[in-house]
Amino acid sequence: MREVELVEQALGVIFHNKDTLRQALVHRSYLNEHPDFSLGHNERLEFLGDAVLELVVTEYLFAHYENPEGELTNWRAALVNADMLSLVCQRLGIEEELYLSKGESKEKNSKARYYILANAFEALIGAIYLDQGWESAKDFIMRTVMIELPRVLDEQLYIDPKSRFQELVQEKQGITPTYKVLNEEGPDHEKLFEVGVYIGKEFIAKGTGTSKHEAQIEAAKKAIEQNKW
Repeated sequence: MREVELVEQALGVIFHNKDTLRQALVHRSYLNEHPDFSLGHNERLEFLGDAVLELVVTEYLFAHYENPEGELTNWRAALVNADMLSLVCQRLGIEEELYLSKGESKEKNSKARYYILANAFEALIGAIYLDQGWESAKDFIMRTVMIELPRVLDEQLYIDPKSRFQELVQEKQGITPTYKVLNEEGPDHEKLFEVGVYIGKEFIAKGTGTSKHEAQIEAAKKAIEQNKW
């Protein structure tokens, strides 16, 4: 069994039930290779943690800002998306403690790994909530996620790249970019989409995501970067 003390130290939380913490670290792929493992995968904890995270962030933004609902929604999205959560998870040093299959263990710095890290982070929130309660989960989220809000606002990370790219293309070329699904793979619970963005018939960039919309946003983001707009 892994030494959970290192993870507890990174999280700043001491668990009553150590198995709740361990389960938050178990990716489904690990169980395919270790069917006799004593714990299940982390997807139910991820489901719980996602809801807790969204409520904590929503409550904070509502209490501290008088901005319209649409703006707060965009700010929240920038704080809880996979890129942000995977970054936070990496900073905590959790990646090396995940229970992954041999194949997944080798796929570092891939888009799929980012989603695994983001999902594990949400599962950890779910585990903290289950083991410690609301206030402990809220404190953890404030320490790890909400501290990113100033950067989100300063760097305008809340602006939807897809909307921004459309505005730029319409301004510069007078047409609307289009998107096409290039590939989709994986089981339903972990499907990855690859989407290309086009200006007219010209291919500009492609992105991946766990939904078509997410892949479109990634493609638009890359298109903006490639064109240096």
